[in-house]
Amino acid sequence: MENFKVGIIGAGHIARKMAHTLRDMEGVEPYAVASRNFGNAESFAREWGFTQAYGSYEELADDPEVQLIYIATPHSFHFEHARMCIGKGKPVLLEKAFTANAREAELLIRLSEEKQVFLTEAIWTRYMPFSATLRELVDNGTIGRVMMLTANIGYPIAEKERIARPDLCGGALLDIGVYPINFAMMLFGTEITGITSACVKGETGVDLQNSITFVYKNHRMAVLQMTAFCANDRQGVISGDNGYIIVDNINNPQQAVVYSINHEEIARYTCPPQITGFEYQVQASIDAIREGKIETPYMPHSETLRVMRMLDDLRSEWGVRFPMDE
Repeated sequence: MENFKVGIIGAGHIARKMAHTLRDMEGVEPYAVASRNFGNAESFAREWGFTQAYGSYEELADDPEVQLIYIATPHSFHFEHARMCIGKGKPVLLEKAFTANAREAELLIRLSEEKQVFLTEAIWTRYMPFSATLRELVDNGTIGRVMMLTANIGYPIAEKERIARPDLCGGALLDIGVYPINFAMMLFGTEITGITSACVKGETGVDLQNSITFVYKNHRMAVLQMTAFCANDRQGVISGDNGYIIVDNINNPQQAVVYSINHEEIARYTCPPQITGFEYQVQASIDAIREGKIETPYMPHSETLRVMRMLDDLRSEWGVRFPMDE
């Protein structure tokens, strides 16, 4: 079978991580990259071994050789760029956060369904095999009756443009908050009966530090914290009546340690070797495209919409608005 040719729109930090991934995957060709600046695209292509470099995103989407486009531009441009690609019949792996708001997400998904063109969200933790291991530990009674989950994520990034600017859909929630939210939804499901939250906003009006609590139908609770002000442990802790599990990094879990009710280590689970961790979402996309599907079971359209609507509700409660909301 011929190598599957992937193109990247955008040439920033996250695109470089994807380029590393594509370069080292079997059966995949890092084929094309596009930047608004052709010199940047050319330099990127030379560094990572891409065949084609383009000075416009439209040129890449028009290339008949491209079989999947990974969109790595800021959140604020996701809708525009994905709509253009889908309109040209190109399958899309769209970096998180999926769009600026749920309205844009609904429009993209409707277009994907109308055109029968593949579209999925690149929330990498959803595709990782280790996520299935964590779900199994929660469901199989390893720590007894599981009732509580906490998840933290934080980086000192408040001064970065993509965080500070409302026109780039800035804030902690869309940039990093999606990780604890998805962590909770992967492990505890979606039967949430109540959400409470608190938010600290910056001078530009975006959220920079948040605490969110989910209460579930079965009396479980998930307490989630995210901050753009400082670093934190990035850990997830899953607690049951017979012990608890500490996950080392909810953003890219490498290890889960199981403790007894007496705080003694009883088991340790380790993530399988990775290229970067991005390879799983790429492979899931390729598999779905080859099977003629327009979504993947790892992050179906319905789940993306559920998360986007939740993000909208939280921002509305906090009074955080983007130009795209008008």
